[in-house]
Amino acid sequence: MSPAAASGATLSRLDDATRSLVRLAAALAASTDEEVREQLQAAATSTPHEWIEELLLQTYLFAGFPRTLNGMREWRRIVKAPALGQPFTDGSLRDRGEETCRQVYGRMYERLRVNIRELHPLLDDWMIEEGYGKVLSRPGLDLPRRELCIVAACAATAQDRQLQSHLHGARNVGVSEAALSEALEALRDVVPEARLSRAVRMWTRVRNDIH
Repeated sequence: MSPAAASGATLSRLDDATRSLVRLAAALAASTDEEVREQLQAAATSTPHEWIEELLLQTYLFAGFPRTLNGMREWRRIVKAPALGQPFTDGSLRDRGEETCRQVYGRMYERLRVNIRELHPLLDDWMIEEGYGKVLSRPGLDLPRRELCIVAACAATAQDRQLQSHLHGARNVGVSEAALSEALEALRDVVPEARLSRAVRMWTRVRNDIH
């Protein structure tokens, strides 16, 4: 069972800690080292450090290992503390991954699996076991906040197809429309205006689809 399923986590509005986390997610995905450092320093004073470390760990799924390593290096310089969080020791990565992925994609889950397998069966395996099982099902950061951070990373990198999927995904796991709108607004001085405008337009289309 994923963290959100276990805890019934939802997110109705954006608190200060989550706002800092979302801004950091966008910076980690696309900003300069200096901008990442600024966002890490800001988050360190307002956001649980375990959330920050979980975000740093999941960043490699959406922005690659180089950005993750650089971000974690800057974070260690700021906090000078041992790493938080441990590897899973119980259950199946595939079982956890399938449960979490199903929550995120809802009624589109089966179609997603077919589409990814058609691209390459190994991509489907890695998506479920590596992405949703090993990383996004981890404790330490609830699934609604993980999805908001993915939305921020996709907006920052102009990954429109994935942004659309994870806007729906955020709603599926309990993020309110108000919180999503606030999260995008929080990116205003982190994500370039043209990319942020594209993300807001995408959110408008997704919201219209929902209604």
